[in-house]
Amino acid sequence: MSWIFSFIHGKVQVMPVWKEVFALIVMVVVGSAAAFSQDAAVRGVVIDEVTGAPMPFVSVVIQGGTMGVSTDLDGNFELGGIRPGLVNLAFSSIGYQPATRLEVEVTPSRPAFLTVEMSPLAVAIEAAEVEATVGKGEEEAPVSLRRIGTNEIKRNPGGGRDISKAIRSLPGVAAIPSFRNDVVIRGGAPNENRFYIDGIEIPNINHFATQGASGGPVGMINVDLVEEVEFYSGAFPATRGNALSSVMEFGFKTARTDEWTSNAVVGTSDLGLTFEGPTGPNSSLILSARRSYLQFLFEVLGLPFLPIYNDFQFKWVHQASPNERLTVLGIGAYDDFQLNLTVADDTTAEDYLDRVAILDALQVNKQWNYALGVKYDRFTENGRWTWVASRNMLSNRAYKHEDNDVNLPLTLDYLSQEMENKLRLERRIYGDGGAKLTWGAQYEFARFNNSTYAQRYVFLQDTLLTFDFESAFDMHEYGAFVQASKSMADGRVVLSGGVRVDGNEVNKNMVNPFRQLSPRMALRWNVRPGLSFNANVGRYYQLPSMLILGYAESGVRTNALDADYIRCDQLVAGLRYDIGERNTTIGVEGFLKGYDGTPVSRTSGIALANLGADFGVVGNESVRFDGQGRSYGMEVLAQRRLYKGVYGLLAYTWVRSEYEFDGTYAPSAWDSRHIVSLTGGAKLKRDWEIGARWLYSGGLPFTPYDIDVSMDQAYWNSQGTPQLDYASLNSGRNAAFSQLDLRIDKKWFFENWSLDVFMDIQNLFGQVPDAPPALDVVRDPTTGVPVADPLDPSRYQPRYIQANAGSAIPAIGLIVEL
Repeated sequence: MSWIFSFIHGKVQVMPVWKEVFALIVMVVVGSAAAFSQDAAVRGVVIDEVTGAPMPFVSVVIQGGTMGVSTDLDGNFELGGIRPGLVNLAFSSIGYQPATRLEVEVTPSRPAFLTVEMSPLAVAIEAAEVEATVGKGEEEAPVSLRRIGTNEIKRNPGGGRDISKAIRSLPGVAAIPSFRNDVVIRGGAPNENRFYIDGIEIPNINHFATQGASGGPVGMINVDLVEEVEFYSGAFPATRGNALSSVMEFGFKTARTDEWTSNAVVGTSDLGLTFEGPTGPNSSLILSARRSYLQFLFEVLGLPFLPIYNDFQFKWVHQASPNERLTVLGIGAYDDFQLNLTVADDTTAEDYLDRVAILDALQVNKQWNYALGVKYDRFTENGRWTWVASRNMLSNRAYKHEDNDVNLPLTLDYLSQEMENKLRLERRIYGDGGAKLTWGAQYEFARFNNSTYAQRYVFLQDTLLTFDFESAFDMHEYGAFVQASKSMADGRVVLSGGVRVDGNEVNKNMVNPFRQLSPRMALRWNVRPGLSFNANVGRYYQLPSMLILGYAESGVRTNALDADYIRCDQLVAGLRYDIGERNTTIGVEGFLKGYDGTPVSRTSGIALANLGADFGVVGNESVRFDGQGRSYGMEVLAQRRLYKGVYGLLAYTWVRSEYEFDGTYAPSAWDSRHIVSLTGGAKLKRDWEIGARWLYSGGLPFTPYDIDVSMDQAYWNSQGTPQLDYASLNSGRNAAFSQLDLRIDKKWFFENWSLDVFMDIQNLFGQVPDAPPALDVVRDPTTGVPVADPLDPSRYQPRYIQANAGSAIPAIGLIVEL
């Protein structure tokens, strides 16, 4: 179905580029006459990461300057007289590791508000100069950990303030040229990632999510709530399980406690409102809601479908005492994917037959999901206790009528719901000499139901079958973990090790948690100040999706009978050089991943890891658990975060991704080989900012169509889309693709509010992603109805839809802060 979005790529233009530029110039001229500059301020509180206690007498200065203040006895600070815009802050205190907060946005209308945690030094002060800079969490995961700040996400060229798109600038992340946010890391499948907000797991971060994977066309998390993202592309600590490719830790802002503020955003695809402020003497709340307006644009452009999405999210924090903190957060979405049947009324349209073809292929989809969590932190003199309770649920409904006529029978009728209740206990202990120990346990109760009616072609049997079943089951999951790290040789060496066990009672293969013993070890060797060698080796397990475990035939959940955890052994090693005073990092890493026990479709014979970059579901079929796979490669990173008004990031990845097929290893759907991302920008005078990103991706493999099966009338009338020839799995390869994205921002600061107007242009030079022509059938030009082959009335004739010419996709948006 991805060919549909090649068709759309040439259609989605908000307005011609010159009109966008003209509109922006008009707003600049008008706005500049009224804007004026004032001083701004930043305030906040600094606390001890170990005890949670406020820290007095901490030095707070603007990076590279002399302007600064010290925190008071309660750890509070306020630094005024700052020019509006972005500022980097440095925090220092005797006996603690220095901390920085980069790109803090300050405006005259309201002081910025920060909550900063500082960690005790791991070595004595006289030996501290030999220790390289160690960021939070890097003792446990010294490799494959990157951090992204909120402003880096907001200004990402071509990203539309979408977190899932922003991480494509990082090494190891595939750049798939499509209208989707599939998270593909180091050649792994999109379902191998896990997501957390402030330590509370959420199942998905995208609207219109592909059930059984992680992708979707639009990100669900509002960047206005995000403070920082920790992105692990490997070497996950033992505290995070059920992941094979990546773990993303989103840190939501702790809302300000001094006053209520708000902002409104007209983004590239939605409207959003965010509010934050105090809810009592010791508590605060930040919340937001967004609604898309794409459906109106798509209707005007005459596109065959209308995507409507809504989301909400919030975080409430109550600090009962310096050593007690209660956090409650939630996120949810309601998505409605409707067909725009009116586009088939205009039979004179140049692309009339293509519109009808898309309508024949698309299904109606209604989806909602939510996650709610409560976290209680109890600080002690040597660490903290953390209790987490959460619940998440997904409901996914899809259906399709013959000829899209509600009066005709259904060819697809699908409803599935997933629910999980989770409990987790963590105990973190900080010892002498930089020792750190974390242990804990977790329990999950899951409930799943599935009602499926669908007609499918079974490739290995060369036949079209009807699948009609209902399934439901409950599942109890349990696990435990321990992770320890220790600084040695005056901070020159940091060793880390961990182990976790996971199990469930679905079948005898998985009931014993020690059968899924998952050890890992990591090393950081500080060769000299700023230069370190880092390595990690580990074994990781992931449970097959509930969709796979819930598939049933004749009332029996056949997949669950012999299901097993998927295993992935990983080795990562590399060098890293940090220039802390210039916010610069240079690094190179190599990785090797080996998969065992991946699910393989019994109907097509391919590993499900090849799927997930399309709409629908992945895993609602009979599978076996004997697939083998591997990926390997290297990454190069050169990054300069904002320093003296300039920032840049160069990421290069060479990756090979393969899965066993028909007795040999074949390229997987994610075998892009070469990926280059070059992002850079500068803050200019008069509060202008310009940024650009050039993206290059090697061509992805593709599987050719099975013309013989696809043109069979019984098949086409049932499916409406072509069948792939899995006997030639990924035997073709598209040409490489590149695109240049551009973003321009202009900000105005007023006495009681501020305004940011931005223009974002994706694919500035109109590059066309290479793809084979889409296969359709010959249709009657006046009705769009498929026409039988005159030589064989039981078959149709092939018709090919060429990819549209590439086009730049401009968008303009504005942000108002009160």
